[in-house]
Amino acid sequence: MSDSEAPAAPPSGEPEPDLVILTQYVKDLSFENPNAPMIFGKSKTPPKITISVDVKIEGIQERLAEVILALRIDAIVGENKAFLIELDYAGIANLSNHLSPEESERALLIEAPAMLFPFARAIVGTLSRDGGFMPFLMTPIDFEKMYLQRKEATAQAAATQAAAAPAED
Repeated sequence: MSDSEAPAAPPSGEPEPDLVILTQYVKDLSFENPNAPMIFGKSKTPPKITISVDVKIEGIQERLAEVILALRIDAIVGENKAFLIELDYAGIANLSNHLSPEESERALLIEAPAMLFPFARAIVGTLSRDGGFMPFLMTPIDFEKMYLQRKEATAQAAATQAAAAPAED
Protein backbone atom coordinates (compact mmCIF):
# COMPACT_ATOMS: atom_id res chain seq x y z
CA MET A 1 0.00 0.00 0.00
CA SER A 2 1.36 3.44 -0.86
CA ASP A 3 1.40 6.33 1.61
CA SER A 4 -1.50 8.01 -0.18
CA GLU A 5 -3.86 5.03 0.07
CA ALA A 6 -6.29 4.84 2.96
CA PRO A 7 -6.32 1.65 5.03
CA ALA A 8 -8.83 -0.87 3.80
CA ALA A 9 -12.16 -0.88 5.61
CA PRO A 10 -12.94 -4.08 7.49
CA PRO A 11 -14.91 -6.54 5.37
CA SER A 12 -18.64 -6.18 5.86
CA GLY A 13 -19.90 -8.27 8.73
CA GLU A 14 -16.77 -7.73 10.83
CA PRO A 15 -17.36 -5.44 13.79
CA GLU A 16 -15.52 -2.16 14.00
CA PRO A 17 -12.90 -2.25 16.78
CA ASP A 18 -13.89 -0.27 19.89
CA LEU A 19 -10.47 1.35 20.15
CA VAL A 20 -7.54 1.80 17.78
CA ILE A 21 -4.21 3.35 18.75
CA LEU A 22 -3.31 5.47 15.73
CA THR A 23 0.18 6.42 16.87
CA GLN A 24 2.28 6.22 20.01
CA TYR A 25 5.27 8.21 21.21
CA VAL A 26 7.45 9.35 24.09
CA LYS A 27 5.90 12.59 25.30
CA ASP A 28 8.34 13.26 28.16
CA LEU A 29 11.32 11.30 29.42
CA SER A 30 13.84 11.80 32.20
CA PHE A 31 16.56 9.53 33.54
CA GLU A 32 18.64 10.54 36.53
CA ASN A 33 21.63 8.67 37.88
CA PRO A 34 22.67 11.20 40.57
CA ASN A 35 25.15 9.06 42.50
CA ALA A 36 27.09 7.55 39.61
CA PRO A 37 29.74 6.25 39.62
CA MET A 38 29.93 5.72 43.41
CA ILE A 39 26.55 3.95 43.52
CA PHE A 40 27.89 1.02 41.48
CA GLY A 41 30.31 -0.06 44.21
CA LYS A 42 27.94 0.58 47.14
CA SER A 43 26.07 -2.70 47.35
CA LYS A 44 25.52 -5.94 45.57
CA THR A 45 21.90 -6.03 46.74
CA PRO A 46 19.24 -4.98 44.28
CA PRO A 47 17.80 -1.49 44.68
CA LYS A 48 14.49 -0.90 46.47
CA ILE A 49 12.06 0.13 43.73
CA THR A 50 9.04 2.40 44.10
CA ILE A 51 6.68 2.71 41.14
CA SER A 52 4.00 5.32 40.52
CA VAL A 53 1.55 4.86 37.65
CA ASP A 54 -1.08 7.26 36.36
CA VAL A 55 -3.23 7.43 33.23
CA LYS A 56 -4.21 10.83 31.87
CA ILE A 57 -6.65 11.59 29.06
CA GLU A 58 -6.60 14.71 26.89
CA GLY A 59 -9.44 15.13 24.39
CA ILE A 60 -8.41 16.06 20.85
CA GLN A 61 -11.61 15.74 18.83
CA GLU A 62 -14.96 14.06 19.39
CA ARG A 63 -13.70 10.46 18.96
CA LEU A 64 -9.93 11.10 19.37
CA ALA A 65 -8.02 11.37 22.62
CA GLU A 66 -4.43 11.43 23.76
CA VAL A 67 -3.86 8.75 26.40
CA ILE A 68 -0.77 9.33 28.56
CA LEU A 69 0.71 6.53 30.61
CA ALA A 70 2.76 8.35 33.27
CA LEU A 71 5.38 6.21 35.01
CA ARG A 72 7.80 7.17 37.77
CA ILE A 73 10.33 4.62 38.96
CA ASP A 74 12.54 5.43 41.98
CA ALA A 75 15.41 3.08 42.82
CA ILE A 76 17.19 3.39 46.18
CA VAL A 77 20.30 1.50 47.32
CA GLY A 78 20.72 1.88 51.07
CA GLU A 79 20.01 5.56 51.59
CA ASN A 80 21.25 6.65 48.16
CA LYS A 81 19.18 7.21 45.06
CA ALA A 82 20.36 4.76 42.41
CA PHE A 83 18.20 6.08 39.57
CA LEU A 84 14.98 7.85 38.76
CA ILE A 85 13.01 7.30 35.58
CA GLU A 86 10.06 9.51 34.66
CA LEU A 87 8.30 8.54 31.46
CA ASP A 88 5.13 9.90 29.89
CA TYR A 89 4.36 7.48 27.07
CA ALA A 90 1.38 8.51 24.97
CA GLY A 91 -0.84 7.34 22.18
CA ILE A 92 -3.59 8.81 20.06
CA ALA A 93 -6.70 6.69 20.57
CA ASN A 94 -9.54 6.56 18.05
CA LEU A 95 -12.83 5.44 19.60
CA SER A 96 -15.64 3.69 17.77
CA ASN A 97 -18.83 5.70 17.20
CA HIS A 98 -21.00 3.04 18.84
CA LEU A 99 -19.44 3.38 22.31
CA SER A 100 -21.41 5.05 25.08
CA PRO A 101 -19.62 7.69 27.20
CA GLU A 102 -19.04 5.11 29.98
CA GLU A 103 -17.69 2.55 27.49
CA SER A 104 -15.43 5.23 25.99
CA GLU A 105 -14.08 6.10 29.44
CA ARG A 106 -13.34 2.44 30.19
CA ALA A 107 -11.66 1.99 26.80
CA LEU A 108 -9.44 5.05 27.34
CA LEU A 109 -8.52 4.25 30.96
CA ILE A 110 -8.21 0.45 30.72
CA GLU A 111 -7.70 -0.80 27.15
CA ALA A 112 -5.54 2.03 25.79
CA PRO A 113 -2.93 2.02 28.59
CA ALA A 114 -2.81 -1.79 28.40
CA MET A 115 -1.89 -1.44 24.71
CA LEU A 116 0.76 1.21 25.47
CA PHE A 117 2.28 -0.57 28.49
CA PRO A 118 4.54 -3.12 26.71
CA PHE A 119 6.29 -0.32 24.81
CA ALA A 120 6.73 1.84 27.93
CA ARG A 121 8.03 -1.22 29.79
CA ALA A 122 10.67 -1.80 27.12
CA ILE A 123 11.80 1.84 27.33
CA VAL A 124 12.13 1.61 31.14
CA GLY A 125 14.12 -1.63 30.86
CA THR A 126 16.48 -0.17 28.28
CA LEU A 127 17.00 3.06 30.25
CA SER A 128 17.85 1.26 33.48
CA ARG A 129 20.28 -1.02 31.62
CA ASP A 130 21.89 1.89 29.77
CA GLY A 131 22.21 3.68 33.13
CA GLY A 132 24.49 0.89 34.37
CA PHE A 133 21.95 -1.21 36.26
CA MET A 134 20.26 -4.52 35.60
CA PRO A 135 17.34 -4.00 33.21
CA PHE A 136 14.26 -3.21 35.26
CA LEU A 137 11.33 -5.11 33.79
CA MET A 138 8.04 -3.90 35.23
CA THR A 139 5.43 -6.51 36.03
CA PRO A 140 2.14 -6.14 34.16
CA ILE A 141 -0.30 -3.57 35.54
CA ASP A 142 -3.98 -4.27 36.16
CA PHE A 143 -5.47 -1.15 34.57
CA GLU A 144 -9.02 -2.31 35.29
CA LYS A 145 -8.22 -2.45 39.01
CA MET A 146 -6.69 1.05 38.79
CA TYR A 147 -9.82 2.30 37.01
CA LEU A 148 -12.14 0.83 39.67
CA GLN A 149 -10.00 2.27 42.49
CA ARG A 150 -10.11 5.70 40.81
CA LYS A 151 -13.91 5.51 40.46
CA GLU A 152 -14.27 4.47 44.12
CA ALA A 153 -11.98 7.28 45.33
CA THR A 154 -13.93 9.82 43.26
CA ALA A 155 -17.25 8.57 44.68
CA GLN A 156 -15.89 8.68 48.25
CA ALA A 157 -14.56 12.22 47.74
CA ALA A 158 -17.94 13.34 46.37
CA ALA A 159 -19.76 11.72 49.31
CA THR A 160 -17.39 13.38 51.81
CA GLN A 161 -17.83 16.76 50.11
CA ALA A 162 -21.62 16.38 50.08
CA ALA A 163 -21.66 15.45 53.77
CA ALA A 164 -19.47 18.45 54.64
CA ALA A 165 -21.59 20.93 52.67
CA PRO A 166 -24.01 22.97 54.79
CA ALA A 167 -27.64 22.00 54.41
CA GLU A 168 -29.80 24.50 52.57
CA ASP A 169 -33.27 25.38 53.92
